[in-house]
Amino acid sequence: MDARARTIEALNADPATAGLCRSLAFYYGDPAREAAMDRFHADFVGPGDLAFDLGAHVGDHVGSFRRLGARVVAVEPQPACARAIRAIYGTDENVALVEAACGAEPGRIRLYVNSDNPTVSTTSTWFLRAADGAPGWAQERWDRELDVPIVTLDGLIDAYGVPAFVKIDVEGFEDAVLAGLGRPLAALSFEFTTIERPVALRCLTRLAELGFRRFNLALGDTMALALPGWLSADELARHLLALPRDANSGDVYCRS
Repeated sequence: MDARARTIEALNADPATAGLCRSLAFYYGDPAREAAMDRFHADFVGPGDLAFDLGAHVGDHVGSFRRLGARVVAVEPQPACARAIRAIYGTDENVALVEAACGAEPGRIRLYVNSDNPTVSTTSTWFLRAADGAPGWAQERWDRELDVPIVTLDGLIDAYGVPAFVKIDVEGFEDAVLAGLGRPLAALSFEFTTIERPVALRCLTRLAELGFRRFNLALGDTMALALPGWLSADELARHLLALPRDANSGDVYCRS
């Protein structure tokens, strides 16, 4: 058993992180998935680059960015997830962990935790309303609330430098994260869901204002761009609106 496997076994046995067992098994239990992630992310980050992982969860994207030689700032507000990231990457001097949510302005916010499925914990009350009773979401329960600090993308850039790539996966709060960005970047991604398409449309509008010109998307966990070519913001918006509801979620990739 290698060091990472031993760390994950210890996390599974730790009462403070035992609720992450399903996430740890999915995100760290499939070498083929990790290889696909690395091939995909190699178009966005490389050796010596800086990458931000906003909504890092248990850090699988952190691992991919590090295997590609990038330095990583991982932003994660959930204490159990932050504990897992520290356990897995705490000895890596090229990984910085910020225990906070990301949003439009510094301050504090309420985090709604889904104990059974922590990957969909959120700071967005609109997301909770959209998920309530929606097909594919009806079984989800947000059973705990925490008060957590907020950092902004601009604040992270001031503290750590300009990233080559930013991954944003914050369950319906992506537009607020982009409201906290006031400068152009080379590339970023943001998650979308078909239960909250207006959030994605607001993100596209904001990114166009910031100078992003090329957009594509990956559906689900495919680690592959779904469209043969890059589109404008307006073209990608029309594509998102036309997706069937059961497409459920994916990530929009954006280049300036």
